[in-house]
Amino acid sequence: MTSFLSLGVPEPLAAVLAASGKTEAFPIQRDTLPDTLTGRDVLGRGRTGSGKTIAFALPLVARLAASGTRSQPRRPRGLVLAPTRELATQIAATVKPLADAAGLTVTTVFGGVSQHPQEQALGRGVDIVVACPGRLEDLKAQGVADLGAVEVTVLDEADHMADLGFLPGVTRLLAATPATGQRLLFSATLDRGVDTLVRRFLHDAVSHSVDEASVPQGVMTHRVFLVPDGDTKNALVRHLASGRGRRILFTRTKHQAKRLAKQLTAAGIPAVDLQGNLSQNARERNLAAFNADPDAGGVRVLVATDVAARGVHVDDVELVVHVDPPVEHKAYLHRSGRTARAGAEGTVVTVALDEQRRDVVDLLRHAKLKAPFESVAAGDETVSALVGQPAPRIEPAPVTPTAGGAGRAEARAGGGAGRGRAGAGAGRGGSGGAGRAGAAGRGRAGAGAGRGDRAGSVAGRGDRAGAGNGDGRGRKAGERTGVKGGQSTRAKVGQSTGAKDGARTSDGSGVGAPADGARKTTGSTAGARTSSGERAGAASSRRRRNRGGRQQADASARTPRGEGGAQNAGQTAGAAQRGTGRTAPHTPAPQSGRTASGKPTIGATVGSLRGHGSRRAARPGGR
Repeated sequence: MTSFLSLGVPEPLAAVLAASGKTEAFPIQRDTLPDTLTGRDVLGRGRTGSGKTIAFALPLVARLAASGTRSQPRRPRGLVLAPTRELATQIAATVKPLADAAGLTVTTVFGGVSQHPQEQALGRGVDIVVACPGRLEDLKAQGVADLGAVEVTVLDEADHMADLGFLPGVTRLLAATPATGQRLLFSATLDRGVDTLVRRFLHDAVSHSVDEASVPQGVMTHRVFLVPDGDTKNALVRHLASGRGRRILFTRTKHQAKRLAKQLTAAGIPAVDLQGNLSQNARERNLAAFNADPDAGGVRVLVATDVAARGVHVDDVELVVHVDPPVEHKAYLHRSGRTARAGAEGTVVTVALDEQRRDVVDLLRHAKLKAPFESVAAGDETVSALVGQPAPRIEPAPVTPTAGGAGRAEARAGGGAGRGRAGAGAGRGGSGGAGRAGAAGRGRAGAGAGRGDRAGSVAGRGDRAGAGNGDGRGRKAGERTGVKGGQSTRAKVGQSTGAKDGARTSDGSGVGAPADGARKTTGSTAGARTSSGERAGAASSRRRRNRGGRQQADASARTPRGEGGAQNAGQTAGAAQRGTGRTAPHTPAPQSGRTASGKPTIGATVGSLRGHGSRRAARPGGR
């Protein structure tokens, strides 16, 4: 084996590699480094796990450090394009220690996360950007990124870029870099338009290819397990996942990956999933759990889709299982490349139903691989010998129910105007000791927390002609704004949302939706619930009070209107308040020419200016 120092790698960078146990160069590194370190354009072709990342990271950092050019805001000097977020993250993790040793800065640019931190990093000035094409094009169009100062450009996994349809964007990004800069392209194959990029953007390029002969024989073992039905397959997959070493299980769809990870965890085999529906934070968290020591809370099993087939480098993965055989041979090779990396040993198992045998034969033929087909069951000695000693079972943590019984309780009783609530318990976002009390319409009464953060205060909403018992302002006759906890809500005359008749009981004031004659409210109960008899009694009492109030209002309406009309209405309302024993707002009689707050209406004001009195008072029956 050849040392990095003998290939011309600067001593500070070689020391960083030596500190991580990398002292000898792999074939792809040994072949390409003499050319890349001198500034030549290079086309490197090698299979997954051959060491391509270090092969381009070393010349990228070494040449930028030797150029002596200072980075400028929004104008990076080094650019690495990768097809996926996972691969970009892995590349940045490899490049950063080398860049730190050379005094350079590195940042990542990809979608799925906020672009604000990326804008800030570019604005401060960064030396190396590891990016996915889509987000970098967006930042470039916004004027946040300028590729006019790029000295070294690296295109990794170019064939996968083509598979994902990224080549048009990659072409535009490469065209935005200076033609005099150095360009390095690494790919497993040169099909699907990759050769077009080579002809257009690489000048006097040197090609280096690492074939399978350069990989030690017997490092990766391929096997095919045939099963008769789905139940046998599920039992076999659980057995394969139960070993002590790290293993990656590949599925074809995102939902299968998520479901399988949950099933394995429920069976005592902790597993995490890696698939396209996860946020970037969730992906990083699951990868960190898979990388961590199982004794320190890590997991041994990663269930992934093809999104993890590129760029996920985890040491000591001893087994890769194709739970679903991939459609094409390139996906098979990249999935399998998660094991037997850097000369380590590993096993690749494809689980297939009997009717999938022909598809697997074609798959292996295109991949130029040979593997024995074995008909097995979960408990066979062949499978047990492969799995080895099972890991200890870890029972999943039980789900703790919400204290106090967070159920949904509803009741409707009696026939009255508006909607009433009575309940005890904690409401949504509120603290204990707060209640709501209101008049007819949407009135709430109870010893529980309301919807909002209020303690020891009463803030009600009334829907009847500005009636309410809270801090509110009457906008006009028939409209009322109640101000509660800094927010204002408005209810119109006679309008009642939800149940029109009766009282509503909640186990804490949450928000419910009407369904089949019942209002449902979700909340965690902190106190006793009102019984149905009490609710019916409360509703009946409210109906009697409401009828009394309306009778008083009708009596005041029959009072001759004049200068004392408003005064008579006020006296009537006061009598109603004393009769009911509760606080009720001023309720003017119909056509009184007064608003809920007692102020003259617009019609009354205009009529008085004309000397004819209120138009409403003059026309009691309306127009």
